[in-house]
Amino acid sequence: MITTLLWDVDGTLLDFAAAEKNAIRGLFQEYGFGNCSDEMLARYSQINKTYWECLERKEFTKPEILIKRFEDFFGMEGLDVTVAAEFNEKYQTSLGDTIVFHDDSYNIVKSLCGKVKQYVVSNGTITAQSKKLKLSGLGELMDGIFLSEQLGVEKPDVRFFDKVFAEIQPADKAQVMIVGDSLSSDIQGGNHAGIITCWYNPENKLHQGDLKIDHEIADLHEIYDLI
Repeated sequence: MITTLLWDVDGTLLDFAAAEKNAIRGLFQEYGFGNCSDEMLARYSQINKTYWECLERKEFTKPEILIKRFEDFFGMEGLDVTVAAEFNEKYQTSLGDTIVFHDDSYNIVKSLCGKVKQYVVSNGTITAQSKKLKLSGLGELMDGIFLSEQLGVEKPDVRFFDKVFAEIQPADKAQVMIVGDSLSSDIQGGNHAGIITCWYNPENKLHQGDLKIDHEIADLHEIYDLI
């Protein structure tokens, strides 16, 4: 029996790609960079993904990767690299302006209130996640919110989960399940923490490796069958 859900936000409860696209395109106009095409966005997304994976491996700090990704992207596109830090600061705020729920996630979370404990576990920045959780209404539905910047350590590090458990004090970790779209962050983190893992995989991506995936779902409504 599952008594506690640990929810990832970006790419799981909320459509991060939609927020990313609107934020970057809006700021491109503000900075006079012109149109940011789908091809440019794809190149940025790959750079961004690479840097977040570096963060998970502790190769850079979060402040470093947040700026480096835009420095690399702007350099590749022939744009002004010197504005990368300022651009990133505005980007963090803009990310929270676009709220797109995956699979009616708001109502799913709401329907589970009082039935299981629910917590946010996210590596997203405090600025971006606080705004998203407020505007989406998801924050007020949760029993608690745990952001890596506040805890001082990122998923998948076991210390992230140790700090979460110290706060929520679950009766039995075998009844705790993390739900997320990232194999390297959410699922690997769940493995490190010794809890049940649920991989949200709406695009039916193939998985190769030795990660332990207890459940795989393509739609968040499938959560009901797991708890």
